[in-house]
Parts: sequence; structure tokens; C-alpha cells
Amino acid sequence: MDKSSTQEKSSPIVVGLDIGTTKICAIVGRRSRNAKIEVLGIGKAESAGVTRGMVSNIDKTVQGILQAIEVASSQSNVEIRVVNVGIAGQHIKSLQHRGLITRRDLNTEIGRKDIDKLVEDMYNLVMPPGEEIIHVLPQEFTVDNEPGIKDPVGMAGVRLEANFHIISGQVTAIKNIVKCVNKAGLESQELILEPLASSESVLSDEEKEAGVVLVDIGGGTTDVAIFHEGIIRHTAVIPFGGNSVTEDIREGCSVMRNIAEQLKIRFGSALAEENKENEIVCVPGLRGREPKEISVKNLAYVIQARMEEIVEHVYYEIKSSGYEKKLIAGIVITGGGAQLKHLPQLVEYVTGLDCRVGYPNEHLAKNEVLPKAVYEELQSPTFATGIGLLIKGIQKMEYNETPVNSTMKADTGNQQGDKRMGLLDRLLKTGIKFIKDDIKDEDYL
Repeated sequence: MDKSSTQEKSSPIVVGLDIGTTKICAIVGRRSRNAKIEVLGIGKAESAGVTRGMVSNIDKTVQGILQAIEVASSQSNVEIRVVNVGIAGQHIKSLQHRGLITRRDLNTEIGRKDIDKLVEDMYNLVMPPGEEIIHVLPQEFTVDNEPGIKDPVGMAGVRLEANFHIISGQVTAIKNIVKCVNKAGLESQELILEPLASSESVLSDEEKEAGVVLVDIGGGTTDVAIFHEGIIRHTAVIPFGGNSVTEDIREGCSVMRNIAEQLKIRFGSALAEENKENEIVCVPGLRGREPKEISVKNLAYVIQARMEEIVEHVYYEIKSSGYEKKLIAGIVITGGGAQLKHLPQLVEYVTGLDCRVGYPNEHLAKNEVLPKAVYEELQSPTFATGIGLLIKGIQKMEYNETPVNSTMKADTGNQQGDKRMGLLDRLLKTGIKFIKDDIKDEDYL
């Protein structure tokens, strides 16, 4: 009893909210004693108001958020007020930029404040109308013309420069997510790009160092993040996903959408040649009509055509990033679409790079709180983004050294609000500009 209470005091309880195209998922958790992630509760709801990663119906999305939060709250016995929200969609763009500051105080070493200042300056970049910066991710630093420094904290120097990977999105898309979260009675602490979150839950540090591409195949979008030497180099969101495959099956096989989804999950394959000619699936007809026979091989041809298109989009992003020849760890696929049979073989065939399926179970602590079936389900690639958002939120709170309240009741939310207004809430209130006062999302300096 004493042990668990001290653990509660020492580790903040955080909530990740994944507003996806097929599902809305809320995951409550904290860091366990062995530095893994202990999930306390999980809530899922159907996502009827999101299309291709963007909110298309506010009320339906709010309804989904409320359902997911209610289940997660009752399962974890935690009153949820503050959430870390994922963002994706075709509107996401990334660019490289360089910034520098000249330090006046020569007697002190470079500290976090100097890096904060450098990052803050990046948020003042002039963006095209209607776009706003979501993340500023420092890459290599240069101290007094000495390049290639990953962590300059503690060094002596006057001129501090850095390359930045800057991720931006549409103000309207961000505002719609904020509205949904606020209408559900929640405060949004952090807005996190979904491929960044997914990479946190399924990639190892060795893979990021060696060079790896994370491909998160969701329902409405496929998110891409490229890492090399431990640093994020390229991000992109492709507006196709598992739902595109389902639509193709619906049209190609002339069946209802729910049957097309079942066919994809139970009999789908990304390589037609792996299926036998004589395998047939029988689906019931509509209102007394004759049942329909569908060849599994023909089904695979339909799926393969769409998956090849998605993988070719990914390969184009890899080539345009300039890191094609530097990816020793190859490709890691995750998300619900990664569960499609023979998909790793198709990815290897199209790109010529090694491929594996990424599961978020490496970061999960053994769980005695959740039912066994729920814990096993959590280890599916479907929850890579949700668990990643949870990890990002925990890292952010540890980084900011936020005072921890073991139950994260209303006073925790107020403490956060007093300390600094959430990134999303500032955007909603100002409507024009916001400056984020945190420095780096995937590393701690």
C-alpha cells in the first residue's frame, strides 16, 4: 500500500487523446517504477465526425470524446480534466529553418534558457496566411562555428546556432480540434503531431540513430516520420489510409461498407499472389437476395492496388527527404492498417528497404489493473498513437517539472492553467499568434 502511494506521488497521471478517423481513444497512464508506461484506463468510441484526420462534424466528435473519456475515467478512477491531443491531416506541412542568437553573458555556460530563446524566435517566423506553427524541433546545434553538436547545454560559447525542423498546420483545423476538446469540458495541455507520438511508442533509440522511417497507417491518413542520427528529419501526412481500401473493396466487389470492412480484416491480403485461385468467400445477399461469392484472390488484387499507391506515396516522401540511402533500420509500419496480411512483404518489394510491424508493447509495464483482454488489445499497432501521446505528455510534465497531484482533479488543471495557458487554448483565445514556451518535443536537452 505504501509503495503504490509513493509511486503515485512521484509520477504524474497523464491522458492521451487520439482523435482518429475510425476511433476516438483516451488512454490514462503514468510512468511506473521501472520507467515503463503503466496504463490505468482506456476508453474507445466510434469516430463519426472526423474525415481524413480532420474534424468534419463538431457535435459528433464531441460525443465520441465524451464517450471515450467517460469509459477511461471510470476504468482508471481518475477525474480527467487535462488531455494531450494528437493532430494529423493533409494540411500538415514541414520545413527546415536555421536560427541563431548571440549571447551577451560570456562568463556563464549555455543553458536551457538560451535554447528556449532560440526556439521561441522560431515561433515568430512569418507563415503563409491561415497557417500556424505546431512544433519547433531543434536538430544539430552549432556553437561558435563548431557544427554537429547535439546537446550544447553546459558548453561555453557566444554564438549559438541551430537547424530546426518546423511543423505547421491550418489554424482552422487546429481551432476545430480545440473546440471539440473544450466542448467536452476538457483542457488541452499540448497539441502533438501524431507521427511524432507514434514514433515514441514503437521505435527504439537504436533505430532512430541508425535511420528509420515510421509509417503509421490509420483509417483516414498515413503519417510518415523519418529519423536519422536520433533526430527527426522529415514529416508528412498522406491523405489515404485503411478507409480508402475499404471503399475500394465496397466498389470493386459491390458489397455494403460494413461487409467490405469485415472482408478486409478477415480475408484481406496486400499480395494477391500469396492467395490460391480457388478460395471463395460467401457473403449474405440483401433482403432475401442470393448470397454473393467473392474470390479471395480478386479481393487481394483490389487491396494490393490501393496499398501499392500508399506505399509509393511513402517512398516518394523518403526520396524527397534525401535520406533514402541512409536508412539502415528500414521502415517500421504501425497503426490499424499495419495489421493487413503480407503488408511488410509488399513494402519491402516496392521500396527495397527492410520492414517490420511496430507494436507499442515495448514501453508498456506489466499491468495488473486492467482486465487481461484489454491489456492484450493495448499491444496492438492500432494504439500506437494513443500510447505515444501518453508518453509525450509524461515526458512534457517531467521536463517542465510540473507539481504532481496524484488524482489529477480540477486543482491539477488549474495549476497548469495558472502556470501557463495551454498551447491550444492560447490559440483559441488570441486567434492569431501564439508562442510556445517549451523547447523540444522528442528529446530532453
